[in-house]
Amino acid sequence: MNYTTFDKAGYDAFKANDRAGPVHMLNLIKLRKSAQYADGRVATGAQAYAAYGRESAATFAKLGGKIVWRGQMEQMLIGPEKQWDLCFIAAYPSVEAFASMHKYPEYRAAVEHRQAAVEDSRLIRMSPQDLGGNFGA
Repeated sequence: MNYTTFDKAGYDAFKANDRAGPVHMLNLIKLRKSAQYADGRVATGAQAYAAYGRESAATFAKLGGKIVWRGQMEQMLIGPEKQWDLCFIAAYPSVEAFASMHKYPEYRAAVEHRQAAVEDSRLIRMSPQDLGGNFGA
């Protein structure tokens, strides 16, 4: 099963867990070879996702969002054989900052590109922790 967006129940649960402090969102993205636009325009998945990034950048920055980690997947060592094209962590100052992106018309318009581009994805909410120590601490 592929996932390209969140459902209402998941989104409502995300907003209800409105703890204080920053939220980090781990994004794992598998792009389509060819974007699937409703109007039939032609682009690769990478081109469509790049358009999403460009058109959503102002809203992302206005809300205090920033990319705090980005990496290129090389190999799945533990887990199902899945290759992710884009792997990054987006940081937001609060739950409200993330949740409010959809209130901006320019962001909602940019989402069309994301939907056209993405074949499968995972979006994992995380609470940032202090660095250092060991694996379990």
